[in-house]
Amino acid sequence: MTSRTPQVLFVCVHNAGRSQMAAALLEREAAGRIRVASAGSAPADTLHPAVVTVMAEIGIDLSSARPAALSDEVARRSDVVVTMGCGDSCPIYPGTRHVDWEVEDPAGKPLETVRSIRDDIAGRVRRLVVQLVGGMPEGEGATT
Repeated sequence: MTSRTPQVLFVCVHNAGRSQMAAALLEREAAGRIRVASAGSAPADTLHPAVVTVMAEIGIDLSSARPAALSDEVARRSDVVVTMGCGDSCPIYPGTRHVDWEVEDPAGKPLETVRSIRDDIAGRVRRLVVQLVGGMPEGEGATT
């Protein structure tokens, strides 16, 4: 463990679902110990409404979140780039750790399915926090 704060970038094609959920969950779970960004290789105009709904159910407000375009600068600054179903749409950056999470796309799915996707991502996020910085700070518990 170093004194430098690690940075994680979540990438999916539209940055309107999976990567937004992952970034918000990591921000909450890491409690400031990890810098977080999300982006899309072909960003949508808005987040999927079901994603906003299921995140609000667990106290995370994504109503003002907007999809962002993937930039080389942000990707190169990141210690870990987590791709989430980009396939060949997401470039590989030399010197950066890449992880691919095969997570179902929430677009057009019913709320029950989007909740399941959220919970899957939450578990992956918790494991990523432990890998990067250890467990939760003393006195704090898991959040999902």
